[in-house]
Amino acid sequence: MNGLNDKQSEACCYTDGPLLILAGAGSGKTRVITHRIAYLMEKCKVNPYNILAITFTNKAAKEMRERVKKILGEDAIGVWVSTFHSMCVRILRKHIECIGGTKDFSIYDTDEQKVVMKETIKYLNLDPKLYQEKAMLAAISKAKENYISPDDYERENAASFRDQQIAKIYREYQRRLRISNALDFDDLIYQTIFLFETNPDVLAEYQERFKHIMVDEYQDTNHTQFVLVKQLAAKYRNLCVVGDDDQSIYKFRGANIYNILNFEEEYPDAMVVKLEQNYRSTANILNTANAVIANNEGRKDKTLWTDKEDGEKITFTKYNDEYREAEGTVSKIKSVKRMGVSYGSMAILYRTNAQSRVLEEKLIYENVPYKLVGGTNFYARKEIRDIVAYLKVLANPSDANALKRIINVPRRGIGDTTVAKVSEFADNNGMSVYDALLDIAEIPGMSRSVDKINKFTDMMESIRSRIGEGFLEAIFDEIIEKTGYIEELNAEGTDEAKARIENIGELKNKVVIFEEQHKEATLTELLEEIALVADADEAGDVDESEKVTLMTLHSAKGLEFPYVFMVGMEDRLFPSGMSIDSEDPDALEEERRLCYVGITRAMEKLYMSAASQRMVRGTTCMSDVSRFVKEIPKHYLDSDDTFVSKPKIFSNVGYGRPKMVQNDYSKNNPYTKLTGNPSANPGFGKAFPMGGADTDSYSAGDTVKHIKFGKGVVKSITPAGNDKEIIVDFERVGEKRMFMSLVKMKKI
Repeated sequence: MNGLNDKQSEACCYTDGPLLILAGAGSGKTRVITHRIAYLMEKCKVNPYNILAITFTNKAAKEMRERVKKILGEDAIGVWVSTFHSMCVRILRKHIECIGGTKDFSIYDTDEQKVVMKETIKYLNLDPKLYQEKAMLAAISKAKENYISPDDYERENAASFRDQQIAKIYREYQRRLRISNALDFDDLIYQTIFLFETNPDVLAEYQERFKHIMVDEYQDTNHTQFVLVKQLAAKYRNLCVVGDDDQSIYKFRGANIYNILNFEEEYPDAMVVKLEQNYRSTANILNTANAVIANNEGRKDKTLWTDKEDGEKITFTKYNDEYREAEGTVSKIKSVKRMGVSYGSMAILYRTNAQSRVLEEKLIYENVPYKLVGGTNFYARKEIRDIVAYLKVLANPSDANALKRIINVPRRGIGDTTVAKVSEFADNNGMSVYDALLDIAEIPGMSRSVDKINKFTDMMESIRSRIGEGFLEAIFDEIIEKTGYIEELNAEGTDEAKARIENIGELKNKVVIFEEQHKEATLTELLEEIALVADADEAGDVDESEKVTLMTLHSAKGLEFPYVFMVGMEDRLFPSGMSIDSEDPDALEEERRLCYVGITRAMEKLYMSAASQRMVRGTTCMSDVSRFVKEIPKHYLDSDDTFVSKPKIFSNVGYGRPKMVQNDYSKNNPYTKLTGNPSANPGFGKAFPMGGADTDSYSAGDTVKHIKFGKGVVKSITPAGNDKEIIVDFERVGEKRMFMSLVKMKKI
């Protein structure tokens, strides 16, 4: 018990009856759990065989085992420390025959589930475009998380034709799993509950074994996990749950915050211990977190505090746009680095994965090493590689690798066997695969594929015919519209699909900005720039401890960094527009909890930033500062008003009618509709942020270095509307005309 504070000791020593430990961020909850296990064994003489500790990840379970072993030595081996799923696997391996299974059952992963679902939809003769594999698996997973059987699902959704079809799919999917003697991950918990319900003797065996139960991260439990724990703890009621309702951020995964909020209603005699002393952050950071989270109504009352000094105030900066925000953020990171702080001590946190693109490009340009946690580098993401492959084929139809990637994406019934035959024909006749596709009717044995391939090549040729017109945005929009790529993702309806749509919208931003910066931009030049950034993305062998961490706020939970940069602090981005417009009052409160999680990741210094305007799916939107920033008392904030400047746009620069709209990241845009038409007016509706380079910083004759074109000499500078046009003669690519506010170069 040495080194524990009073509240931690109190939590460890209370061993009889239900106990709720409300553990604030950075309050040492893992330490409390491990010491409580040690206290049960050493002081209360509880047999380790009778102790169960449940965590959410294998990593957390391993860490807990090691900590307990460090305190107790080999005596700790008998303690059962596991995740929910691994615990259920052990129970089912022993008893599944009681409910009609066999002990050698398989556990199907995601890919294997997709195969079963594909077979199910085909067997039921349903349209795979209307009943997509991922969407159906998500619906079944949600049903299982709520302990709803196929029959229950059918009864509860009697009025909906689609849901009746889903019930049929659910029933057939389960039948096929049984035939294969397989369970999916949701079945592991579902079937364990069913086992206990139908076999009281089996339940009694485990109730007798697990006389003391501890559950970590209780705020993240879903309904079936709640039911399972309740079953196991029913006899002895020595249930200790540890969690923080203020860090409940996984509702989209099925987490039910009311499991922790209503714990005292479920167990009226429960003891409640609050761990409020924080060992991670400075007082100013904690006071900021307390001020923000206090605006939530659905929470347990607690206030974090620390013995540490006040520390620096939170720095908030409002930039013109997301590019200036990325510039400013990386500039601050380099300044902190010059103070002797390692890059590994810094993290950039954002609300959505799509926000990483601008940040990644700026970090690459400034030679700042970085790593993405819980995600893939922007240009390596599947949807980005798919759309870029379409662009590559349009620019260079002979690119066989790109062609093979997208010929059946989205699915259009052109299989690998067909592609292999076409490739063989092309090789034998000394022609490209694309040319062979254009002559598909001449290839022997291809009669069944002719129509499908002709539709594909007709589409590609139709889009290619527009390349010479110079509108890259219009070409991009045609790819999205004619392929139905986003339409298919919308039909899928999963959170993963929504994230992919956001990423495609961010790629469109890249296309639009590139076209704005380069007056006569070509598709080949765009692909060159993407290739250079993607290549730099993968280059270099830098020690992981010397890389800035980039991640979403969701991925940051459980981690800590001395220096944290929270970017994109704008209403309708964070909090999301969906949460603001939702009829569910908890939607906005969960976003606030996510903000609380982000703030409490910082140990020494927290930077926050927002953009006055942000490009969303090719359209520049006005942004208001996040309400969460406005909830921070001014005496905790260091905000320099000189950073705040009103965005400007060009009135007429030859690219069509400028457009500026009030920021709305989730409504009234083609990327959230099933129309498959991303733009009613491709190539128009662009806005041009001002205020980039200092227009007086260059003169004719200056030698400059550009982010893309390299070294060059300024030839002339002339007025252009509200901006200036600069002509530079580059050594590598010759003369280029650019708008002064948009150039990315420096004088050398």
